[in-house]
This record gives sequence, C-alpha cells and structure tokens, in this order.
Amino acid sequence: MTDDAVRGETRQPARRKLYQVLGPGLISGASDDDPSGISTYSQVGAKFGYGLAWTPVFSYPLMAAIQEISARIGRVTGFGIAGNLRRHYPAWLSGGVVLLLSANLINLGADLGAMGAALKLLLGGPALLYVVLFGALSAGLQIFTRYARYVSILKWGCLSLFSYVICAFVVRGARWPGPSFGRRCRSRRNI
Repeated sequence: MTDDAVRGETRQPARRKLYQVLGPGLISGASDDDPSGISTYSQVGAKFGYGLAWTPVFSYPLMAAIQEISARIGRVTGFGIAGNLRRHYPAWLSGGVVLLLSANLINLGADLGAMGAALKLLLGGPALLYVVLFGALSAGLQIFTRYARYVSILKWGCLSLFSYVICAFVVRGARWPGPSFGRRCRSRRNI
C-alpha cells in the first residue's frame, strides 16, 4: 500500500485540457461541413431563410436517439453497423451497403472537385491537378501517418471552420437581423 492509501487520502485525476478531451466527436462533427454540404446549406439558406428553423426541434431528438441506439448496440455486441447487418440479416441486404458506399464515393469526388475549384480561384492553374493533389495528400496522410498525429492534424484543421463565423461579420451587403445591428456593423466598416 502507498502512504496515500494508508492515510485515506485520494488524489483527484489531473484535469485534462479542453483540446485533449475533444477527439473523434469533434472531427466527425466537423466533417459534415464539407464543400458539398456548405454549398447545399448556402443554397437552402438563400432560398428559405429562417423558414426551416423549426425542423431541428423535431430532428435533433431523433438524431440523438439514433446515435444512442447505435452506441449501445456497438458497445453490447462489439461490432459496428456493417458487422451487425452481416451477422443478423440476409446477404442480399448488403446491396444497400454497396449503394451507400457508391454514394459516399460520389460525395468524396464532389468534395475534392470543390476543393480543387476553390484552389484554382485562389492560385489559378488546372483544377484537375489540384483535385489529384488533394486526393493524394488525403490518402497519404491516412495511410502513412500515425493515428495520434493524424487526429492532431484534423483537430487543428477544425479551427478553420471559425472562418464561417468571421465571414458572417466581414461580409458586405448582408441583411443583418434587426435594423440597429446592421447599421452599427456597416458604420464600423466605413470608419
């Protein structure tokens, strides 16, 4: 026994820093903000404005329930969704998994194409070359980088998402909520 145990003292575990606690949840949440998703959100926002703001009231509890169910099934069985489908359902159902894989590949291609087009806007040059470079960089990082290092790279990459918030305040000609807020922002830019 240690001296602390004899005295009946317990040590609190060291508090981890916020950056150390954030992990796969942050990265998977940020991965939804891909180029094709952002373009979809922008188009829907431009068309409907706040008209669809009521949907999270109903969709969020359902999404949270699905996440909870998936986590419990995975924890109890030790298998992911694909493994459980394979174990408990007929083989023909795996055709749906193939469709899901092909949809994800198409989405990946759209994301790489959007990233290549964005870099072409910044630097000029052939967008197809940039698409190939982005694809090679992404595959190379996943294959040749240690997991802990790759997670760190992705966490720091998540910081780039703050650019959306910054752009909301920098953009000119935006219709701000409420007349006084919009006037204050425009008058500060003209100073």
